[in-house]
Amino acid sequence: MRISVSSDMDEPVARSLVAELRQRGHEVTTYGALSPGDDPQWAVCSTAAAREVAAGTADQAVVCCWTGTGASIAANKVPGVRAALCTDAYTAEGARRWNDANALALSLRLTSEPVLKEILDAWFAAEPSEDETDRRNVTLVSTTADTPDGGGPAPRA
Repeated sequence: MRISVSSDMDEPVARSLVAELRQRGHEVTTYGALSPGDDPQWAVCSTAAAREVAAGTADQAVVCCWTGTGASIAANKVPGVRAALCTDAYTAEGARRWNDANALALSLRLTSEPVLKEILDAWFAAEPSEDETDRRNVTLVSTTADTPDGGGPAPRA
């Protein structure tokens, strides 16, 4: 699998992430602080990694910043990307299953190496749900995000 990885800081967990993905046999492209000469700002490198997913040049992305929040926000601005901030394996499994997430956002502060491996195990083991309601929800967020008004329900009078 081709995975784009970004981090705004060159932290041990970010380096462990890249090494773990490669050890699992994935082709990894790095952005931000993990790639010398790249712009390490979380908004820039997370967007770059997410664009790879949207363009089809990466199957998934993993975006990292200190809390993971900024990286997930930036990735979710890219049409076609569904980034989920996951701090544990249960959330990672649910994000893949119910949300068909194609980008994993991680906190550099909260993610230890053992937790990182648990999150990755759950992320890669889970398959997107075929349940009609789950698919409809994924379709709703995929189509409404691309409309100028956000496609949400009409405001109440």
